[in-house]
Amino acid sequence: MLEQDVLDAGLGDADDDDFDLDEAYDSQLPDNRYLDRELSWLAFNQRVLELAEDPALPVLERANFLAIFASNLDEFFMVRVAGLKRRIVTGLAVPTNVGRSPHDVLADISADAHELQLRHADAWTSLVAPALSAVGIDVVGWDDLSKSEREALYDYFQAQVFPVLMPLAVDPAHPFPYISGLSLNLAIRIRNARTGRQEFARLKVPSMLPRFVEIGRDGERVRYLPLEDLISHNLEDLFPGMEILDHHAFRLTRNEDVEIEEDETENLIQALEAELLRRRFGPPIRLEVGVDMDRLTLDLLISELDITEQEVYRLPGMLDLRGLFDLSRIDRPELHYAPHVPTTAVAFQPAEQNGRADLFAAIRAGDVLVHHPYESFATSVQAFLEQAAKDPHVLAIKQTLYRTSGDSPIVKALIDAAEAGKQVLALVEVKARFDEAANIVWARKLEKAGVHVVYGLVGLKTHCKLLHVIREEDGMLRSYSHIGTGNYNPKTSRLYEDFGLFTTDEQVGRDLTRLFNELSGYAIEKKFKRLLVAPLHLRKGLLRQIDRERHHALDGKPAHVRIKVNSMVDEQIIDALYRASQAGVKVDVWVRGICSIKPGIEGVSENITVRSILGRYLEHSRIFAFDNDGDPQAFIGSADMMHRNLDRRVEALVRVTERAHVKELIDLFDLAMSDSTSSWHLGDEGVWTRHHLGENGKALIDLQDKTMASVQRRRRVRAVR
Repeated sequence: MLEQDVLDAGLGDADDDDFDLDEAYDSQLPDNRYLDRELSWLAFNQRVLELAEDPALPVLERANFLAIFASNLDEFFMVRVAGLKRRIVTGLAVPTNVGRSPHDVLADISADAHELQLRHADAWTSLVAPALSAVGIDVVGWDDLSKSEREALYDYFQAQVFPVLMPLAVDPAHPFPYISGLSLNLAIRIRNARTGRQEFARLKVPSMLPRFVEIGRDGERVRYLPLEDLISHNLEDLFPGMEILDHHAFRLTRNEDVEIEEDETENLIQALEAELLRRRFGPPIRLEVGVDMDRLTLDLLISELDITEQEVYRLPGMLDLRGLFDLSRIDRPELHYAPHVPTTAVAFQPAEQNGRADLFAAIRAGDVLVHHPYESFATSVQAFLEQAAKDPHVLAIKQTLYRTSGDSPIVKALIDAAEAGKQVLALVEVKARFDEAANIVWARKLEKAGVHVVYGLVGLKTHCKLLHVIREEDGMLRSYSHIGTGNYNPKTSRLYEDFGLFTTDEQVGRDLTRLFNELSGYAIEKKFKRLLVAPLHLRKGLLRQIDRERHHALDGKPAHVRIKVNSMVDEQIIDALYRASQAGVKVDVWVRGICSIKPGIEGVSENITVRSILGRYLEHSRIFAFDNDGDPQAFIGSADMMHRNLDRRVEALVRVTERAHVKELIDLFDLAMSDSTSSWHLGDEGVWTRHHLGENGKALIDLQDKTMASVQRRRRVRAVR
């Protein structure tokens, strides 16, 4: 058995070397015990698509889910598929936990992705577009227009579109043009009327113009024409004297992953900027074309782009359904989710109406756990930082920043604090995928204002969500700490579900002081009291907790493990859960995206249940709870159960100690896992099945709606008191 004093300390003080996995477990596990992570990711995006297909959802939200699916799939190809291909080409080992060759993995990805993209296209043409039309929103084609409508649109084309179009010819004097990633293009075949020679031209559909051109309104009924339709039916203006033979839409996806050998560079920012420039010219990995594209045009694209037939996706209807983001913003409240205004957390509500809360006093009174977006980010995290920036007693502010925006009030507050003479440290992760360029810009803005900007550790991404404020009170220094599960981003905080813990606990303050020293200087800290920190200790800390539950089960005591993450891939964690299950531990896993666990394996995982919940908010928080023989422990933080999070990132989990907070986390978890709650259930073959209707055909509980109501009820109770 593990020593109880080590467990009480939050597992951070133990010498990791005294926990040997091989000695801890003696049971054998079957070889074929993991689900493929890439196919599991595609299954996650299928769940997004199922929301778009659901007629019970507001129709503009369904259009939004179609756009999310398209955006998700783009990133999957740009990063995951591109990474697999790069490793194959360069001869590097391809990480796979299912014992198959990388070529077989790519073939399976291609088959599933082709099927999903066809289903996605059909969901638009057969389900969502007709549903939009039924409520007065029509997306039509050129052939559906009247003569007067075509004339009005031609005037718009001449005034607003034609001047920014740039047709590029392909002939001996003009080599095949560069095709930017994710751009929508027209491949045009023309004949020179004078010589009879056939030529090819490429025309990029301008991304800065509205994707859907409004044709006209009649009350609440509005009609739109896709921009590429408007352009393709006015090509004669671009090629005067030429005969337009054919035109087809196509779209290219490139490898846009970023790889930097940090050990070999002297200046991370310069190296990253160079790599971002290279990203624009990454090799092609997917070509999307219309089903009607002729073979001659397709063969030319395949040849010039150096792409394989397997990487060609023939799709019916419109390409690039990310454009549906525009339609989903139409101001028709009855076609959206009912509005929800976040409440101020009870502890941060001002004592007097129209008064201003003293957040420092509230946190001194006891730890505060906030749940976004049900509880407001603006009146908690943002207000806390803004108060700290103005408070003359605050001496120092330290914060990690992974994804935010240059115009963010978070960045402004840090600048205000620095200009007020406070010591301010911002640890900016410039390697945050697809936010690299933006992060460089506002990091330099912070530096100019006098903020000490640090770019993290070599070889590691700093992903933890930490805010540490040092305040002088009665001649003593007090630490105010915030540890969250989500980014310090006011915009996404309204859409992402996350938890954050505010505390003045001295142990947490000392832990954060040591961790920030390690991140900004040369300190090497091995011991933390209430934090579990990756890459050195987090995995083993969790393995200890899981193994303790296993021992409780073997001793005949109740044992339960609850884990909520975005992704569950790490083999050591999964194997520990398998062995706990074998010992009789009840294991509940609540995962949004990828999951490599196989529940229901005889003799291995019968005690493991896996659920997934998707809805109006993106489930983003990470929760780890353990029954601990009747004295439950819970952690929240930024880490997913993936190799990159546990081995190549700085991550942090904090132990939640207030019993009411632990109960709140476990109650939320149990509601999510209940058979009366709408969710997807993972079967032993890796198939996710949606359970959203009861036996009587009535809708099951919506977790997010229920949580919204619970938070509002807490506020009303406080108001009555």
